[in-house]
Amino acid sequence: GETVIVATGMVIQIDGTVLGGEAYVNEASMTGESRSVAKVRGDAVMSGTVLEDGRLRIYAEHVGQRTAAARIADYVQQSLTAKSEVQLQASQLADKLVPRVLGLAGSAFLLSGDWRRAAAVLQADYSCALKLATPVAFKSAMYAAGKGGILIKGATALERLAEADTFIFDKTGTLTNGDLVVTDSVTFDSAYTADDLIWLAASVEEHYFHPLAIAVVEASRNIQGRHFDHTEVEFIVAHGVASEIDGKRIVVGSRHFVEEDEGIDVTPWAETLHNLYLEGKTLLYIGYGGSLIGVLALRDTVREQSAATLARLRQSGVKRILMLTGDHHDRALDLAAQLGIDEVFAQLLPEEKASIIEQLTSDGSRIAFVGDGINDAPALAGAHVGIAMQKGADIARISADIALLQDDISRVADARELACAAMGLIHDNYRITIGANTAILGAAAVGLLSPIVASVLHNGTTIGILLNALRGRH
Repeated sequence: GETVIVATGMVIQIDGTVLGGEAYVNEASMTGESRSVAKVRGDAVMSGTVLEDGRLRIYAEHVGQRTAAARIADYVQQSLTAKSEVQLQASQLADKLVPRVLGLAGSAFLLSGDWRRAAAVLQADYSCALKLATPVAFKSAMYAAGKGGILIKGATALERLAEADTFIFDKTGTLTNGDLVVTDSVTFDSAYTADDLIWLAASVEEHYFHPLAIAVVEASRNIQGRHFDHTEVEFIVAHGVASEIDGKRIVVGSRHFVEEDEGIDVTPWAETLHNLYLEGKTLLYIGYGGSLIGVLALRDTVREQSAATLARLRQSGVKRILMLTGDHHDRALDLAAQLGIDEVFAQLLPEEKASIIEQLTSDGSRIAFVGDGINDAPALAGAHVGIAMQKGADIARISADIALLQDDISRVADARELACAAMGLIHDNYRITIGANTAILGAAAVGLLSPIVASVLHNGTTIGILLNALRGRH
């Protein structure tokens, strides 16, 4: 019921409704939307989002443990608690083996009357080999993963990653870089080239720290152009910027700003603008002297290794690759087509992401989820195995089973391949251990081996198997 003032750069700590003010709010951590959202009176805001520019007065509706961010944290905690530890097959067999070996040794002595035969059987007991080889292989693989920039939180995570048959990716900050870049400079005035347009916009936005402004200034650094001298820049919160060049007013900002506030007609270029929008691009309108002289189109860029990473995952045995995102449906479909993703779920809330994973899991899918935001935390915790990106939110990295230590999506494929190799090595060691040591145990029981020979053979195979398990370090 109280009114909370939130200024530029602050994290919104409550859920509520805007009473007054205007601002751009970055909701990527909660919705996955890559571009900031303008907030005015009557709009809802969520905790965990960042006010990038402007100032808001917010009526507090949910605070403390009742906020969206707190509910997500509770969901994560419940999901982590619900996860049960998988008992390794080797340990179970080792526990069952001990009384059987004791029984076999006693039977050998009773039938033969030779205490050395019983001693040889006891020397050939391989419970220790079963219990040692598997954890050593897991630890070795985890050590190798750490050296490669991948933090794997336990043997269960490694095992589940190898078992996963469906990989689900978040979009923004995972498959994409999460930063906007200028992709098109479209001029509607022959007096200005495409490069002129970028330099014109950069000249008035160079002291403005909105993500769109930063992207425009960065684009100007990569081209040859001239700086346009202008008067003092006016910042219009949640709209754009305005100034004067050669006595004419220049405005750079949203369509609402140039069309409704500045009275600039954009309808002659409606088709071009619509086509750019359909391509999933954010448009920055540039008006000069009362006319629209052009637009800059910006877009979140795809990570260079995204396509190659998805291809490697398919080669490793992954059957389906899906994408869940809070971003716009058109942008999500465009990226999915570009990367060859099997299915897309867009414009999702955090709880909906977790619900989709629960539904797919109940249908028999073993899911590996890759994400980075606060909104991904429930999905990361609820998946068969969760993987958090290096630049992910703290709660995402905490709730994930695996955390990448480098901002490189190809590490996801590295982790999958390492997990498959480790599980293959563990299964090989398991079969070798049982096969070789069962043969030694049988030979000892029928009197073919002395206690010393049985001990040498048993310990020799154990050391060999442990050395083989250590291969995961390289």
